[in-house]
Amino acid sequence: MSKKSNFPQTKVKNAEPSPKNLDWVIWAAWADRITFEEIFEKTGKTEAEVIKLMRKSLKPSSFRLWRKRVAEKSIKHRKLFHQSRKKMRAKISIDET
Repeated sequence: MSKKSNFPQTKVKNAEPSPKNLDWVIWAAWADRITFEEIFEKTGKTEAEVIKLMRKSLKPSSFRLWRKRVAEKSIKHRKLFHQSRKKMRAKISIDET
């Protein structure tokens, strides 16, 4: 069996699924840095549809854990994500001086 390329392959434990698959929506909903707006842009699914999909696909305890994370993190919306990043940058600049 011959080598395909000279570059090493990086193997990821939980690789990103194809965006055309419903597994991608579940993967993106669990990811902290992917907002509901980005999910809507790529798949056309609204926040309510993502919540319904998560409720149907996950075990009840996993769904409750996910909802708690989404509510506490408050970065699943683009506007809140940018606000939290702005606060973080301001704090870093204050700490450095």
